[in-house]
Amino acid sequence: MAVSLTGTTLYTPAWVIRNIDICHYDLPEFRSVFKVYFLRRSFPMHHPIRATSVHKISAAVASSGPTAPAWPSYTGTSQFVGTSPSGSVSVYVDPTLGAPGLQNAQDLVNDADRVVTANNQIFGTTGGSVSVIIFAIGGATDGTGGADHLGCDYTTGNAIEVCASFGNSARVSALLEAELSECSMGGNLCGVSTGEALSRWCAAVVGNNVLSDFATAPQWAQDGMPDFVDQTDPTDQNPDSIGAGMAFLSWLMSQGYSLGQIAPAMVSLGTSGTLAQLYANLTGNAASNAWPNFQAAVQNLPNGVTDDDPFNAMSQAV
Repeated sequence: MAVSLTGTTLYTPAWVIRNIDICHYDLPEFRSVFKVYFLRRSFPMHHPIRATSVHKISAAVASSGPTAPAWPSYTGTSQFVGTSPSGSVSVYVDPTLGAPGLQNAQDLVNDADRVVTANNQIFGTTGGSVSVIIFAIGGATDGTGGADHLGCDYTTGNAIEVCASFGNSARVSALLEAELSECSMGGNLCGVSTGEALSRWCAAVVGNNVLSDFATAPQWAQDGMPDFVDQTDPTDQNPDSIGAGMAFLSWLMSQGYSLGQIAPAMVSLGTSGTLAQLYANLTGNAASNAWPNFQAAVQNLPNGVTDDDPFNAMSQAV
């Protein structure tokens, strides 16, 4: 599924307003701090990763380790839990979360290298090291508080905040991928609708669609399917443009183009690139054919657009 202070990304469901700037809601006191994923609840969570017993987590290990970086917003105690076997991801937790939060953190230590490897394969690059803090973003402990970071690269965006998800650590891993994928974009797609859609598709694939309740494509369809194929929306806060991107990428993948082909092509097009140009580069057809062909495909869907993968492309994404 979602940042310079203008590059910060926050990945959160639309209904969790709390104290952050959500999508087209304009809160001036936060506008310079967060650029936000607008997500709308659709389907329940699923596919939790196998838990690691909390009693295996040593208090000595948890209390030692490297000094935590400065986080985008978290100012509490950062309890070090561990580093992934490859050394790519260092994980911290807010100790006030207790055993459930510690469980999330240890599960992420164990799963982080899988996430990193999958992300590197999608973008065809090798990412840098990151640090992650797990806490109750906006007071949520079910993952709905989202995640954020500063800047869409591994230099300015490598301190990542992820919401705790008690009893479902797979959501923590998926939220990490949402931020990690943006780092791999190298700033090329930061803050625009195409980059947001790509980031969410990366989270969906790497996280086994565990964030399927964070859907935007149905709203795009309900709002009359505005054309964000021939134009790129210069914001990541519009559910219609993000939803259009989600559905369009689903369609492209259903045509046999993997996310591993799509992601590097989008990064190469850069911030000003359109989905129509992506279509032209991948298919060899004219960019002018992208929108009408996509429209026709959507109109032929037997059940319409009910989630972010209306063309059932998940199995063909990688």
